[in-house]
Amino acid sequence: MTDPTPPVRRSLFLHAPIRRGPRAVLERMLALVDDDTPPDGPDGPVAVLERRMAALLGKEAALFFPSGTMAQQAALRVHAERSGRRAFAAHPQSHLDVWEEQGYNAIHGLWLHRTGDPFELMTADDLTDIGEPLAAVVWELPQRDLGGLLPEWDDLRDQVAIARATGAAPHLDGARIWEAQTYYRRPLAEIAALFDTVYVSLYKSLLGTRGAVLAADAATVATARTWRQRLGGGIRDAWPLALSALVGLDTLADRMPAYRDHAIAIAAAVNADGAARAYPDPPQTPIFHLHLPAPRRAVERAGAAMLAEHGVQLYGRVRSGPDPSRCSFEVTVGENAMDFTPSEVVTLLHELLNRASTNS
Repeated sequence: MTDPTPPVRRSLFLHAPIRRGPRAVLERMLALVDDDTPPDGPDGPVAVLERRMAALLGKEAALFFPSGTMAQQAALRVHAERSGRRAFAAHPQSHLDVWEEQGYNAIHGLWLHRTGDPFELMTADDLTDIGEPLAAVVWELPQRDLGGLLPEWDDLRDQVAIARATGAAPHLDGARIWEAQTYYRRPLAEIAALFDTVYVSLYKSLLGTRGAVLAADAATVATARTWRQRLGGGIRDAWPLALSALVGLDTLADRMPAYRDHAIAIAAAVNADGAARAYPDPPQTPIFHLHLPAPRRAVERAGAAMLAEHGVQLYGRVRSGPDPSRCSFEVTVGENAMDFTPSEVVTLLHELLNRASTNS
């Protein structure tokens, strides 16, 4: 019986399987270990990763988690217990709300104050208008579902100051903090210094296997460690996840400015052509959205046909919108997207739209 899924040979999609196969991942990990590398303990990969992340982010301590969902729930729970408050604020398109089945409420009894316009960045005025005491305010930098948008640095500082003045702890959803750094052009520690707690993903920018890190002061990390255990995340033998993240730190972190430059070049070529629209224009980070004048399902069928015929994957997921005749998909430039020239992306978009128009 054959596998019905066509093989992906090239992909604009960051998390396509091209560079994520078990053999390729294991070979990269082997370069970081020798016969004396212990699986756990102070010299094990997890501890090494935690120390490196704490140093990079300028925090006293850092703690490995099997998932970002668990890491952020633990951070919010700590802030809630300390403040005696059960509410936190975040953008309406926060990953915590859109993608995590409202775990903050189901597990921890917290509730979300959705703050700001769903299609615009959160503002200082939005925060000022909140009328209830908050345990924390969450910033996602960059805002993935808005095309990788970021507030300007001074605006961000003002927003954090407003939150602190009300007794709310500022928390950073920094899953893609390396992409954010390409716009702010400040050390990671300077960005992280605005926030009491910082979560970073190990499998997004760094293309690790899975996992996350929460960084903060030592007391907060100690309390978060208890919650990690309660949530089932205090796993032993997590060294493969830590090793794959260390590979990304050593090989991909410094590539982020090049990824942003290539994102800007692709977006400029798309917008000059006019068949589709790239937004933001220009991209602030290596992330942007491609907006297409075609229905979602027609684009999905067209993309599936191109993958089957050419082995070329253009997206991970197509997003619908208020206008049923239009849709969009995200591009996050990483090593996969670096294999495509801007003009080639334009040509592929024309093919996608031509196929979609005949299948709609």
